[in-house]
Order: sequence, then C-alpha cells, then structure tokens
Amino acid sequence: MNDEVLLTAQNIDKQFGITHALNDVTIEINRGDVMGLIGENGSGKSTFSSIISGMQKSDIGTIIWKGKKFKPQSMVEAQAEGISMVVQEMGTISGISIADNIFLGKEGDFRHGLFINKKAMNKKAAELLAKVAMDDVDPDARIDSLSFENRKLVEIARALYGNPDLFIFDETTTALSQKGRDVVYKIMEEYQKENKAVLFISHDLEELIHVSTKVTVLRDGAKIAVLDKSEMSSDKIKELMVGRKITEQYYRTDFDGSYSDEVVMKATHLTAGNILEDFNLELHKGEILGIGGLTDCGMHDLGKALFGLMKPLTGNVTVYSNNIVIKSAYEAIRNKVGYVSKNRDLEALDMNSSIKENITLPSLDLLKNGFLISSKKEKKFAKKEIESLSIKCSSELQLCKSLSGGNKQKVSIAKWLGNQSEIFVFDCPTRGIDVIVKAALYQLMIQLKAQGKSIIMISEELTELIGMCDQIMILKDGKLSGSFERSQDLSDHMLIQEMV
Repeated sequence: MNDEVLLTAQNIDKQFGITHALNDVTIEINRGDVMGLIGENGSGKSTFSSIISGMQKSDIGTIIWKGKKFKPQSMVEAQAEGISMVVQEMGTISGISIADNIFLGKEGDFRHGLFINKKAMNKKAAELLAKVAMDDVDPDARIDSLSFENRKLVEIARALYGNPDLFIFDETTTALSQKGRDVVYKIMEEYQKENKAVLFISHDLEELIHVSTKVTVLRDGAKIAVLDKSEMSSDKIKELMVGRKITEQYYRTDFDGSYSDEVVMKATHLTAGNILEDFNLELHKGEILGIGGLTDCGMHDLGKALFGLMKPLTGNVTVYSNNIVIKSAYEAIRNKVGYVSKNRDLEALDMNSSIKENITLPSLDLLKNGFLISSKKEKKFAKKEIESLSIKCSSELQLCKSLSGGNKQKVSIAKWLGNQSEIFVFDCPTRGIDVIVKAALYQLMIQLKAQGKSIIMISEELTELIGMCDQIMILKDGKLSGSFERSQDLSDHMLIQEMV
C-alpha cells in the first residue's frame, strides 16, 4: 500500500425524488487499498459504487481517476478505463452462453471481418474462468446450467477482463459459499500485491474487518467516518452505522427449543432437482427448523419443492391444516405457506412493480369487492405492512427496483405476513442485509414463533442457524447427514463436521 491516490470522488450528491441517496460524499482510494464500505441498507453504498462504475451519474460532484477528471457514460466505458464492478444482485443474462455473458458489449474484441471468432472468445473465457476456480466449466455452455453461486463467479470473471485497476465488489460474497469467498479473497490479495485497489461492500462485519485496509462508514447518504485498520471493531462500526450503541439482543436467548407436538408440514421421501434425494422432514407448530449445508447440497431445491415451485421426482409435501398435498405454488399460497427465495430480485419480487403490487399479490382474494379488487383496500393493506415492517420508501407506489437490499427483503416478507401465512419457508433470508435489519428480522421470527407460526430457515450462515433454530438438519450431497437439537453447547465446528 502507498499514498498514491487512484480515485477521488469529490462532493458526490445524488437524489431520487425526495430520497437523498448521497449527500456531499467525498471518498479517496489509494493504490494498494482494500477500502471497505459499510452502512445500513439505504445508506448509499450501492448508489456510490454505481456512480464511480458508470451505471449512473451523480447530480453534483467530480470523479478524479488517475489524476484526471472522469465521467463514465456506462459500465463498459468505465471498465475500458480500468474500473470493474460485480453488482449486488444477478448480473448475468439467461438464454445465452457463459462466454457471451463474460464478453457482453465487448464482442468486437473477437471480431474478424464480419464474424465473431467464437473459438478465440471461448479460449479467453476459459482463461478467465480458471481465475475464479471454474476451470472445469465449458464456456460454450448455457449460463442457465449454472447455480446461482457459479453465475456470480462468472460475473467476477467478466469483471477481471481487461485487468482493471479498481475492482468493486458490491455485496458479492453474500451469494457465495466459502469456496467462492476464497476466490474473492485471493483476488483482493493479488490486487494489493500489484498496487491496484479494491472497493469492498459487505454487511459481514467480521469479513469486512478481516480483509479491509480502511473502512468508510455511510449513514443516511452521508460519510460518517473513515477508519484505519487499528481503529476497526465490530461494536464501533455498528455504532457509527446507526448513530447509537447497539444493545439489543441479536439471537434468541432461550435454549429450551420449545414447540408444539402438532405437525403442520411433512415432506416424505422427497427427491427433487439435481441432487435432493429421499429426504424426510417434519415441521411442527411454533418451530423454527433450520436447514444447512454447502451451497450445492440440495437445500435450495428443498425450499422450492416445499413451496410447490419444483415438482418432486418422488415423494410429496403435505400441509396438515387441510391435509393437502402441495403440487403447485398456488396450492401452497392457498394453504397459507409463504416462501422467500434466496434469489430475491428474480424469484421473490417483481422489480418493475410497486411495493403495493408486490405486497398485495398473494392476497388479492382478501381485497375483492365482489369480483373487483378494491383499490382503497389495496392501499390500506400495503400501508399497514409497510408500517409494520418499517419499510423505508417514499410511498407504497415506489418501484421495488429502487429500494435498498434490506427494504426489498422486507417487502418480500411483508407479502406473506399480509396473506396471514402460517408456514414460512425462508431461503437465506438475511443475505445482503445489514446488521440492523438482520436483528429486526430475527426478532420478527421470534414473534412469529410465539404466535404459533412455523418457520423453515434455509441458511449458509451457521451462526444464525445455531442462534435461531429449535432443530437443525444438515444436508450433504442431497441427503440428510446430521441433525441437532437446540443447545447452548452447539458449535459451528459440530455442524461443519456433517457438511464436508
């Protein structure tokens, strides 16, 4: 690390309607820096990174890049100048090949006359994939054949093309298992050695403190502090993020694992997707049942199968309130089952629809006057859930795509609360949300449990499974490898032993 300034963003200001996303923010990144960027959801992190990477323009302010004024008109232009970013949500395009995704907008680099040299393109794609531990993947294969995590690794490979001087990771590691995170950490180490720089956005405080040379804290669109390595601590960063000391309890404090004997959902000999095989599960009234494992263990397929989004090859899922076998998502919704997908932007919400439309969608039957939907009831219904979950928005008509990650997640949960769901299937519910929203979600789960609701929490974060669940089932290669009752003595190591 040295004192040579690579990028200065001076007095950056950005408004979206009445929302002041960035307020006179100045951030300086030197060569050799791994600059951590943190703040609550809605604090302006993604807005800042999107401005310096060419996704959007600031209203006011100046970017100085390598000593010269810089005003990128697009991400392609920014990457050509040496700034690459991996966005928070899914950034690949379905229906085309892996290589086509990597070189989207840059196909001209492989043009020979009127034609694209696909052989050369695939060869270069293979080189980039090898850098992200995907040397066994065919660049000519469809992107849709890859898991959510591997599609994110393809985005990292795309960002590496052109050998950028500044690499921006916007909540990238939340989508990755430890293997994928190790790829990111290796890239960051190499960037430091090569005297380049990284802007690293993460809600994982331990990770942020471990990898960053400096941390910038944003709050409500303003820069609050820049911390050197010696000044970083989890408690200090939390306090700077919210403007007060955090004293609230994070996880559950009880260890009795109490819930009813009544079974509300049962999966019997369930085989689904590419890996889940002969899986059995019983969910009880008032229980928080955790499902853990490595990314490709089958747990995400399990969540889809429980909600009727994935048709089982064998076995079935039964909801006992009406003794109904779930054969579709429609049947699941009718029987008061709610589902929040890991892939929030593509599967949990309609990004181009309003908060109101997303929240009310599962509950339209409750909002009818005769055969017509009452707009008055819709508005009142949405406002009630917005207030209940403290969703930060200008109004119920705001589009979901303009919300922060944490507020998007609140909307995806609000629609199932509004539909009076009795069973909740949460797949990685805390992915990409800050510690404050996490704490609020954990408290909501505790309240739902106390009300006799039942929750299946699928998670790659072992600490939250241990902290929140009455029982934990670990999957390995699509099968149950171990189960654990709630206990004060339960540790990450005990769970990991059953995962690998």
